[in-house]
Amino acid sequence: MRAIEFLFEAGMLKRTPRTGYQFLGTGKESVADHSFRTAVTGYVLASLEPDADRARVVMMCLFHDLPEARTGDHNYVNKRYVASDEQRALLDQVQGLPFGAHISEVVEEFNATQTLEARIAKDADQIDLILELKEQLDLGNARAQEWLSFAMKRLTTQNGKQMAQGILDAESDAWWFDKKTDWWINGPEDRKPLKAPVPEK
Repeated sequence: MRAIEFLFEAGMLKRTPRTGYQFLGTGKESVADHSFRTAVTGYVLASLEPDADRARVVMMCLFHDLPEARTGDHNYVNKRYVASDEQRALLDQVQGLPFGAHISEVVEEFNATQTLEARIAKDADQIDLILELKEQLDLGNARAQEWLSFAMKRLTTQNGKQMAQGILDAESDAWWFDKKTDWWINGPEDRKPLKAPVPEK
């Protein structure tokens, strides 16, 4: 069944590395890792835009790098010397699928960057990179700072720019590392399991 072949192929993205980290020197992720957080970020950004179609944005984020299952990921250095025929790869990927035209359409919209949804999805793509670079910067890779400055310049939506600035001002571990408590010294005050309340008779 053609749809099953497509799902196997989508799994290749889990084993396809993002190659830019070879030049940064630290960090690593697969294309599937990147696509997942890009889709989550796209949902968040689209939710901040009253006129945006959230589902459309998420679809673009989810499938924007699908051709890389066949072409591999090419970073900015690679692209100086190697040209990937991503359009042909995409057409081959979706050939024979009853929903293939829909996937092809949203990827083409993403690449054209003409609609509000495409601009949001493009910003989500960059913000995932910005999040990853900020994590690497916080872990001590000073080179990530220069990379961040270029990624910031690629953003086009106001909400995208504001979110990116917030990322730069934040600490990447603040969501779990609450330094204002003594948890890291004393642990929880009560380790006993909670008991369900006894109903009154």
